[in-house]
Amino acid sequence: MKNDPQGRAALRMVRAAIEEHCPPGVLPSEEAVNGLYGPGLMDEAEALAAAIAATVERLQLQVVKPPALSIKA
Repeated sequence: MKNDPQGRAALRMVRAAIEEHCPPGVLPSEEAVNGLYGPGLMDEAEALAAAIAATVERLQLQVVKPPALSIKA
């Protein structure tokens, strides 16, 4: 799996989706991923998973709790 072309292509598709739809900065560049995580497919997958988790965390922080309804008449 280390140099599996189909695996690499699949991860590129996931990377492209994250870069297009997730907040800027959640996913390091491919070069940065190589330095931070390593050059393998599993290293790229780990970086992608971390970016997805960071996006979910940011979205949860943006959720604003609506004010409680008052039943006073």
